Amino acid sequence: MARSIWKGPFVDGYLLKKAEASRASGKNEVIKIWSRRSTILPQFVGLTFGVYNGKKHIPVAVSEEMIGQKFGEYSPTRTYYGHAADKKAKRK
Repeated sequence: MARSIWKGPFVDGYLLKKAEASRASGKNEVIKIWSRRSTILPQFVGLTFGVYNGKKHIPVAVSEEMIGQKFGEYSPTRTYYGHAADKKAKRK
């Protein structure tokens, strides 16, 4: 279910502060975040975020096409190794 329009996009407060601090410093370093539920805003374009997937931080460079989506969409939490039947076929 989508979020109400009148509420606006959800973004954790600390995330906005970190993004503004990074822009002010001018350094292009990875900003480590744990908030996979936060929406990507236009202020984040051009920055690189390290989105935590439960094991490590995966770098995500934000572009204009990503606006309105969630950070969690770009940091998969599960590794897909394929089906067991596929492995049998490849062994031969």
